[in-house]
Amino acid sequence: MAAEPQPKALTRKPLLLNKVEGSQDVVNMAAIVPKEDGVISVSEDRTVRVWLKRDSGQYWPSIYHAMPSPCSCMSFNPETRRLSIGLDNGTISEFILSEDYNKMTLVKSYQAHQSRVIMILFVLEMEWVLSTGQDKHFTWHCSESGQRLGGYRTSAGACGLQFDVETRHVFVGDHSGQVTILKLEQESCSLVTTFKGHTGGVTALCWDPIQRVLFSGSSDHSIIMWDIGGRKGTAIELQGHNDKVQSLSYAHHTRQLISCGADGGIVVWNMDVERQETPEWLDSDSCQKCDQPFFWNFKQMWDSKKIGLRQHHCRKCGKAVCGKCSSKRSSIPLMGFEFEVRVCDSCHESITDEERAPTATFHDSKHNIVHVHFDATRGWLLTSGTDKVIKLWDMTPVVS
Repeated sequence: MAAEPQPKALTRKPLLLNKVEGSQDVVNMAAIVPKEDGVISVSEDRTVRVWLKRDSGQYWPSIYHAMPSPCSCMSFNPETRRLSIGLDNGTISEFILSEDYNKMTLVKSYQAHQSRVIMILFVLEMEWVLSTGQDKHFTWHCSESGQRLGGYRTSAGACGLQFDVETRHVFVGDHSGQVTILKLEQESCSLVTTFKGHTGGVTALCWDPIQRVLFSGSSDHSIIMWDIGGRKGTAIELQGHNDKVQSLSYAHHTRQLISCGADGGIVVWNMDVERQETPEWLDSDSCQKCDQPFFWNFKQMWDSKKIGLRQHHCRKCGKAVCGKCSSKRSSIPLMGFEFEVRVCDSCHESITDEERAPTATFHDSKHNIVHVHFDATRGWLLTSGTDKVIKLWDMTPVVS
């Protein structure tokens, strides 16, 4: 029996396939239409558009539909061709697209929130529509009747929303930097737990139901990998952006995380490596290497007749150190630090070249990305940005 071919990793150099232009304002969300050369987009200019590739090689709208309010988000289910659209006025409108993607028929609209809808998820297995809004509420509705089934007030407006079908757990990330886990029943929900690791608001969530890992992106430029399943409580940081992380996508077949941000960066992270949790920063009144007092330690400064120094921390061991004892910089990819960070001199000497080998690849999309969608079947990546442009990228491996 022939060995089953292993899925290949994403290429290090995305190839720009096409640009889809024509929106009059920010494209807040878009998705690749499976098995079609097509894209569905919703924009701040109030339009819903279905773009199909023509013989000329360019994408032109086969559907151009104006909504009564700016379109903030969407969720598309290819099996049922159900398109759920969240609006700035708090309404969710649901449409069914025709088989040839040339017509959309309104099924129902309902007032899900009191203000802008931020995220929508359609769960076919439950026939639920989950949503978050600027009104600080998470709600879920029956997709057939449009009836509200329940809700939960979050601590701040929520930008991240993910759902696990097997356990009926919903993950909600909000602007306070907190992630809330709720257990949903048909008409009730219960709080499971909350956790917080970001210094900025949570801007995106991505769930891997196989490894049972949750990824959270933040305005603090970082990503945290929360191990919900195997090693409970483990939280691993990923530092690879110079601006806020705005969207995440996970390629299950190759175990790679794709993150995009306001810096225009597309970062492809190899999650098939054994990563290390970053250490807690230790507290001390003096350098834990040379014992020189820090500037608030008046007694030791007086006793030793030494001027107090500024406190820093080694990113590898977590010790409190002075600038002189942490003059070196190094990348520590297995700890998520793809860029060079401060380390103490002894840790710098212990890090091998092998440990400095990158575990992520970096690409410049040349636009401020607000949303990303990955089509694993074709290896295509879609990015949409504040420049009103949608870009399609080929992420498949290059065969030499």
